[in-house]
Amino acid sequence: MERRSFFRLAGGATVLLWAGGVPAATPRLEKRVLSDVEWKKRLTPAQYHILREEGTEAPYSSPLDREKRSGMFVCVGCALPLFPSRFKFDSGTGWPSFYDVLPGHIETEIDRKLVVPRTEYHCARCGGHHGHVFKDGPKPTGLRYCNNGVALRFVPDRA
Repeated sequence: MERRSFFRLAGGATVLLWAGGVPAATPRLEKRVLSDVEWKKRLTPAQYHILREEGTEAPYSSPLDREKRSGMFVCVGCALPLFPSRFKFDSGTGWPSFYDVLPGHIETEIDRKLVVPRTEYHCARCGGHHGHVFKDGPKPTGLRYCNNGVALRFVPDRA
């Protein structure tokens, strides 16, 4: 066995032992690709503006900012679950805010539209714009996913 192959194999075994076994595979999301016409049929004008044109709704305009029930916040474009209600907190900003997201359900990129670069996030399945993530949130992550309420739909838990 080549030395490089041995160390690669040994390193992988060490990681598996450290992690407590074989890591669970993260399922790949099938992308939802629709034409502009199809998105306009599926979404309201406000939803289209936020999700497809990367707009921003007015603060304090979404009833989801005040939503306190147990449930799941899903992407309005494709129904992908993004935020369990236990991740929600009142940031005082006027937008629904969350300190964490379901793993693999968003994708980020740098937004340079303003003077200061920001981290923008999109739904990993449909690519819909949801908002920006900031490093001023509560523990345990210290993050604040600042979401446009128009881009979300709330699904309450069944009683």
